[in-house]
Amino acid sequence: MSLVFSCSEEIKIEFKEDHFEASKDAEISINYPKAEGDNAVSELINTTIQNYIVNQMNLGEDSLTNLSIGDAIKRFNADFVSFKTDFPESSQKWEAFIDGEITYRSTEIICIAINSYLDTGGAHGNTNITFFNFNPQTGKLYSKTELFNTIDALSEIIAKQLKEELKSDVSMEAIFFGKDFQLPESLGFSDEGLIVLYNPYEIASYSQGIIEFTIPYEDISSYLNKH
Repeated sequence: MSLVFSCSEEIKIEFKEDHFEASKDAEISINYPKAEGDNAVSELINTTIQNYIVNQMNLGEDSLTNLSIGDAIKRFNADFVSFKTDFPESSQKWEAFIDGEITYRSTEIICIAINSYLDTGGAHGNTNITFFNFNPQTGKLYSKTELFNTIDALSEIIAKQLKEELKSDVSMEAIFFGKDFQLPESLGFSDEGLIVLYNPYEIASYSQGIIEFTIPYEDISSYLNKH
């Protein structure tokens, strides 16, 4: 599958799905959109996505850079083999499933969502979804302040919608573990609007699961720096 679009008259980027799979030791499946086209822009997008995927499979405390996905898979498998050596009675097979997709694209923004699920023998596997909002002209990630002209007003809208989604009258301090309202770590975009997603442990308890909702563009258009 390939998605081709023009980010400007000068820059054209093509995305093709890159796929990795392994099952001899741990069960691993990785799919993500890999950028091709303008070398500098594509390389920066790919480096950001690949580093994230590598570190999703990294069980160490230090962040890894300049490691290929293939080498990260070997490292994850080696950790699993070591675990099996130390705990031969365990019948559980480690799993790493990572899937990426483009959720929105325009001349001003490319939004890629990466959905990761890792199970390394705990009480349950861990799921995490992260959005990456790229500038198509440079390949760099946008900050929240580059995307929105007023974080406070946007936060009020998201906080109101969050309370409706949770169907709860509890305080923000109870929802955010003693803190005031917090924006999610990342925000995404789709054709329908702004994607607001809280991963497990960002909000409430793990049993709450992922909290996700979409705010239509017409409700936040005055707060957007990008059109």
